[in-house]
Amino acid sequence: MPIHFGTDGWRAVISDSFTFDNLRIVAQAIADAVASEHWNKSPGVDVNKIVVGYDTRFLSDRFAGEVSRVLAANGFTVLLAQADSPTPAISFAVKNNNAIAGVMITASHNAPRYNGLKLKAAFGGSALSEQCRRVEVYINDNEEQARGPNLMDFKKARDAGLIQKFNPLTAYFEHLNKLIRTDIIADNPQRFVVDAMYGSGRGVIKSFLQGTGCEIAEIRGEMNPGFGGVHPEPIAKYLGPLASAVSSGMGNFGVVTDGDADRIGAMDERGNFVDPHKIMALSLKYLVENRGMTGAVVRTVSTTRMIDRLAKRYGLKLYETPVGFNHIADYMMKEDVLIGGEESGGISFKGHIPEGDGPIMGLLLVEMIAASKKSLYEMVEDLLADVGPALYERADLRLSRPIAKAEMTEFLTQKAPKEIGGQNVDEVSQRDGVKYIMADDSWLLIRPSGTEPVLRVYAEGRSMEMVKALLAYGKTVAESVV
Repeated sequence: MPIHFGTDGWRAVISDSFTFDNLRIVAQAIADAVASEHWNKSPGVDVNKIVVGYDTRFLSDRFAGEVSRVLAANGFTVLLAQADSPTPAISFAVKNNNAIAGVMITASHNAPRYNGLKLKAAFGGSALSEQCRRVEVYINDNEEQARGPNLMDFKKARDAGLIQKFNPLTAYFEHLNKLIRTDIIADNPQRFVVDAMYGSGRGVIKSFLQGTGCEIAEIRGEMNPGFGGVHPEPIAKYLGPLASAVSSGMGNFGVVTDGDADRIGAMDERGNFVDPHKIMALSLKYLVENRGMTGAVVRTVSTTRMIDRLAKRYGLKLYETPVGFNHIADYMMKEDVLIGGEESGGISFKGHIPEGDGPIMGLLLVEMIAASKKSLYEMVEDLLADVGPALYERADLRLSRPIAKAEMTEFLTQKAPKEIGGQNVDEVSQRDGVKYIMADDSWLLIRPSGTEPVLRVYAEGRSMEMVKALLAYGKTVAESVV
């Protein structure tokens, strides 16, 4: 089975194509790509050092050990995390240790039967697409040459100092201390629930806030590689346990991170899911109004336009990107960006690495609630009264056949409606799929999945009726295509 190395690495079903053999092949290709003259080697970077981390999935620790053996056999010094860790903590460790690259064993928010590998670049974010392509070239090249992976005995590599275990959280916490105002939190300590969804964010927020007086109840924080049978994705339908914990009085609100803790979600005291759109809008407002920060604002094409309205009010530049945090990271590296985020919950802000980070956004949310002296429900209500209303829904529609993105984009652009739900279509954008933007700032985005025969339909409206009208239109289009 061919190994496809995509934009954020490789993921596959455990013991089907995600096997020790295939993982060694990928690790060898990474070693070859990083050692090649094509790899981006910026000044001050240790070209022989690679950081390896892993999440809480089945065999992740063993898979990370295997990757380390291959890298050590190729002459790299490997800094291997001593326990499961959040992806952003590993990404920060790459930058902080001046390593040339990082490898994170995780399948992020995917179903429990999957595992995967994310490749990190020296700047502390996802590897660039040309770097990922380079790895794929070596996978194919090594196969053609029948060149197997180099492998070194784990104990020998440790004795030789080629594999060194370390705790990525120590430096990560030091860094977070510069970005999160723990004094504000300590002045008004919060009682809340953290839902780790059995992922590698477990214990992180709780440990960081030790000594601030906060009372934190953590749920789903034990080791459970099956994730309790659900996808470890922080969306409303998987958060029954968090809703129960909040309603039974374990805390006044809830914060949730995904399987590898690079995504964030929240829940107010009434059990309402507070989605990443609202978290990002609240964060932007807080960073500007309370901390006096400035900079550009970057959001993906599928993220709320409340962000646009706030950016306009503050006179900040706004950039819209295709879906995927790597596009946001591009801006974070070349410009002064205040905040960047996407609807799936990957958000980061100024001073931090160009990567979605669940723990830091959860901590920022705690700081905002402590500073506001209001409940999370009241803060969201104030936000919606100010720059809303904004109601959002997404539907994934299965197609009977895969459809080329270009073909779909052309079809949707040519067949653009004059109006939907009584609102004129003011603008048609083709940044990623096709987006119809209405006169009242409502919008409908239709984009085919790059990996499966699915049409993703996203809608944001000023009323529930408008959202329903937009989604209904999206469904009609999906039916007409096939």
